[in-house]
Amino acid sequence: MTSNALRRLPSVDALMNTPAAADLCDEYGREAALDSLRTILQNTREQLKAGQPAAVEADALLAQAAQTLAERFLPTLRPVINAIGIIIHTNLGRAPLSTAAQQAISEAAGQYSTLEFNLDDGKRGSRLRHASDLLVEVTGAEAGLVVNNNASALVLILSALALGKEVIISRGQLVEIGGGFRVPEVMEQSGAKLVEVGTTNRTRASDYARAVTPNTALLMRAHYSNFKVIGFTEDTPLHEMAAVAHQHGLLLVDDVGSGALLDTAAYGLEHEPTVQESLAAGCDLVAFSGDKLLGAPQAGIIVGKKALIDTLKQHPLARAIRADKLCLAGLTATLDHYRRGEATIQIPVWRMIAMPLTELQARAQQWADVTGGQVIAGESAVGGGSLPGETLPTALLALTVESPDAFAARLRQSRYPVIARIARDQVLFDPRTVLPGQDEPLLATIQACR
Repeated sequence: MTSNALRRLPSVDALMNTPAAADLCDEYGREAALDSLRTILQNTREQLKAGQPAAVEADALLAQAAQTLAERFLPTLRPVINAIGIIIHTNLGRAPLSTAAQQAISEAAGQYSTLEFNLDDGKRGSRLRHASDLLVEVTGAEAGLVVNNNASALVLILSALALGKEVIISRGQLVEIGGGFRVPEVMEQSGAKLVEVGTTNRTRASDYARAVTPNTALLMRAHYSNFKVIGFTEDTPLHEMAAVAHQHGLLLVDDVGSGALLDTAAYGLEHEPTVQESLAAGCDLVAFSGDKLLGAPQAGIIVGKKALIDTLKQHPLARAIRADKLCLAGLTATLDHYRRGEATIQIPVWRMIAMPLTELQARAQQWADVTGGQVIAGESAVGGGSLPGETLPTALLALTVESPDAFAARLRQSRYPVIARIARDQVLFDPRTVLPGQDEPLLATIQACR
């Protein structure tokens, strides 16, 4: 029986001469298709010799090759449907970009551009100019600078302005952020010497003033990004920190984190400190992320006094951590939404935050009508190191299935993966974070996985 099956196995040449193999060659390349078929034939021979059943027909072998190649060439970085209800989901890529930002990135990627070219005189220009004027306009700062992320922005500031000198920071702000990165360890890479003041829960202006020495370069605040300290607490207001710093001829730097340019309290959330407020309080430099509440690509943004920004631009580290053309294209398009006063309409994270409950209820009901589920009340979260513990009321599609964990796994493993949450033995889908145009693939995936 085994010998007959082995004799019936087609040769690799016979398989490669089929129309199905030609299609595989066109899609994946001849070498990949050939290698896949050779491997499948070898595995099949070993199975048959071991007395195990195995398909030997050409169609079956070619189907195996097609599946193997599809899995092999499937990218690990793929789009997913975020139905969890966390708006800025760090593990799912944080802020989705506006249509204008996507278009700007596409144009910068597919064509030559004025990245470092001045059209007026035909000479070399600076990439730093593209976002700087917009940052000045939307924040009110004297100048701005863009680097590749907020951690590198902080390292640049401290390397350029506090190398070998003391940086005074509240003990309660030496926190660990996502991925195991700790603020003090990031700061120490700059060569600055950290001076901790106050206690975990209470730090006063007098604590900063007593810690100042002739070797002090600046005072720094690191905004709580992913947790809250509640109860018997006291933080020093920024304007008091500014008074202490400037009285001693020092600088005040604020790592505000989330990059909020709009007041989150207007949408039923706790107030998140804005960049504009930090500048108005007297901060000399303010650093923040591009891909959180700003709603832009990953970037580290620094705004503040022009003389200090100029110093940062000249530091050797600035080139090593500079933003690329795709980041600058997406960032400038996003900042333009703020300039035009259309952020809550065009920028996805703000559109989600501002989305009315009635719209969410209607959308969830449409899903329930198709899937046979029910609509229940729930909560969405901002996430992404912004407004820890703060939620927004939402409407959820709730599905009762035999095994919620197995069903959620099938959703994740689909061609267009859907990421949902499980609570009270139900699989829940939040319309707040499902982007426009994703309803149809969401519902099709749900139906296919049931």
